[in-house]
Amino acid sequence: MKYLLLFLLLPVIAFGQSAPKPYGPLPTKGQLQWQETGMYCIIHFGPTTYKDKEWGYGDEGAGIVNPTQFSAMQIVGAAKAGGFKGIVVVAKHHDGFCLWPTKTTDYNISNSPYKNGKGDILAEYRAACDKLGMKMGVYCSPWDRNNALYGKPEYVTNVYREQLKELYTRYGPLFMSWHDGANGGDGYYGGAKEVRTIDRSTYYGWDETWGITRLLQPNAAIFGDVGPDVRWVGNERGQAGVTSWATYTPHAPEEGKRPGNGYVKDYEGTEGHRDGKYWMPAECDVSLRPGWFYHKDQDDKVKSPDTLLSLYYQSVGRGASLDLGLSPDTRGLLNDNDVRSLKEFGDILKYTFKKNIAKGATITASNVRANNKKLFGTANLTDADRYSYWATDDNVTNPQLVIDMHTPKFFNVIRLRENIKLGQRIEEVVVDAWLRGKWEQIATATSIGGNRLIRLPKMIKSSKVRLRVTKSPVCVALSDFGLFSQVVFPAPVISEP
Repeated sequence: MKYLLLFLLLPVIAFGQSAPKPYGPLPTKGQLQWQETGMYCIIHFGPTTYKDKEWGYGDEGAGIVNPTQFSAMQIVGAAKAGGFKGIVVVAKHHDGFCLWPTKTTDYNISNSPYKNGKGDILAEYRAACDKLGMKMGVYCSPWDRNNALYGKPEYVTNVYREQLKELYTRYGPLFMSWHDGANGGDGYYGGAKEVRTIDRSTYYGWDETWGITRLLQPNAAIFGDVGPDVRWVGNERGQAGVTSWATYTPHAPEEGKRPGNGYVKDYEGTEGHRDGKYWMPAECDVSLRPGWFYHKDQDDKVKSPDTLLSLYYQSVGRGASLDLGLSPDTRGLLNDNDVRSLKEFGDILKYTFKKNIAKGATITASNVRANNKKLFGTANLTDADRYSYWATDDNVTNPQLVIDMHTPKFFNVIRLRENIKLGQRIEEVVVDAWLRGKWEQIATATSIGGNRLIRLPKMIKSSKVRLRVTKSPVCVALSDFGLFSQVVFPAPVISEP
């Protein structure tokens, strides 16, 4: 029996010894699910919508909120048509108004005319997400310009954390808990009408507050200026750095101080840090309109599908995520212009990535780890498994791939992914195409990570493509290679004769 058991374990031992060792910080289960989500929408609606403002003061009164045609299905459906896989509901913005019936404050939806005080907008979003197969997350602003206790310890323990507990326990599994750095300032504060300041690095007791998230929503990725799971990219333009590391170490703007939400060198989030201590990839937030809340005079200023596509390549295409702001109007609906732009953008993505032109090609590698083509061969580059991968021997850090499609094919988008369960490994690659009887360089890229999309300026027509890994501190673990054709007008072509 002892020898039989050893025999059965040998393949496991051999596999464990032959797999590449992980490199650097690694993602958690929640971070992997967040990476796979790619795009989601953050939805702003509340008293501010009715006051034509961006930030409410906290004195607007619950009675102003009455979305007579509110449809979570219309809003979530428009996001899904755009190719987005989830939503983040702004359950409470800085004005303090709660879109769910909470026990922590009277300033909530149950004291509004909506459904005669029986409404629960969070529950409606949850139902819509479940019906449409979309993920749901929440944002509950820590700053509360309405609450009389804000600035005192009692606010954090008796109000804010209790609000989080309600959200985490009433509305099913959440893929994300979203936080930002807007903390303290002037407000209504129960009628005090004054300025209140707080220590942004200590007041909320983030370690303990995030402990509530870990306990009640263990797979939710936590977003904030300092993560701990997803960092802010440092701008609201929807753009990650051309080089964008998933690893990051938050730094306070003053030496010797502890970083916190709203108190960090946010510009460092654009690229991250190659030697970062934590796996903390970037979220790129940007609104579909100029503002985050609805303004009628912005109905003709909705971002076009082409603009959204550019932002997609500059965020998701750089290993980050795209978080697009949606702004329901006073009826509780998205404007037709918003819906139309989302749909057209989604159609472009759907048709672009419908077919991987490299699938079915003969892919030859200069090296395959342990010559084990079943576990580490090139067939893993075009299968449906995001985490199966081509790997090289430990001492091979500059390998090459040749993708032979046998007949000339058109493409202008290249997709690369690493198996990030083993860390972010590759630092630089070069892509060549067989053109005019020789190899010609057509692209370079850095920081591959969970997703790298290279959008070429011209359509290429070629039968062979070559990938060269030119810089990597360790052996490669590449999980995906894709070639795609996105229709552009006009469509210049570089082709082999």
